[in-house]
Amino acid sequence: MTMGLHQYITGLTNLETLRRAPGFFKYEEHSVAAHSFKVASIAQMLGDIEEEAGHTINWQRLYEKALNHDYTERFIGDIKTPVKYATKSLRSLLADVEESMTENFIVGEIPPEFQDVYRRRLGEGKDDTLEGQILSVADKVDLMYEGFGEIEKGNPEPVFLDIYRESLKTILQFRQLACVQYFLDHILPDMLHENFADKQHLESVTADTLAQADDQ
Repeated sequence: MTMGLHQYITGLTNLETLRRAPGFFKYEEHSVAAHSFKVASIAQMLGDIEEEAGHTINWQRLYEKALNHDYTERFIGDIKTPVKYATKSLRSLLADVEESMTENFIVGEIPPEFQDVYRRRLGEGKDDTLEGQILSVADKVDLMYEGFGEIEKGNPEPVFLDIYRESLKTILQFRQLACVQYFLDHILPDMLHENFADKQHLESVTADTLAQADDQ
């Protein structure tokens, strides 16, 4: 039997059915497929900012990392963030399972002439390269906006405030990047300028998170 790329395309459809932040009440559902598109778009924006600051972007590497960074969730789903990061050993175990299932998928479903390409594309993209760091930021920017969207709508689930806070903390770990400084100086203030019921509380959480990062 000749292997094609049918199962890869089928997997893209599967990502449309996988819901983000499962198990919590949400006013607006987000699929893994939609998240991947948004992360790619945000990474593109952040890459533009880095180029404007005089840094060289490998655009092929950035787009491949951003578009494919959650493709392997078709194998294990989107696990609740508090569970996924509960312990280092659990996170390592999940990564091993995901890596093994991904390799089995590549060997079993991807034509041999493309297997090395898809090992690169479906591997862990959040590395120490500039593109990998941009991916880490873009991923958390979208997650932060998902949390913000629920807070803005008055969702009483405390998990979305946790998601907002933890996403911002991760973004701040990359504040040496020009794109993160731009985000903090221009985009975050615009977000907090929106009118919503819990605005003062979110402003307080944001200020405390920024202050903690400055003290570290």
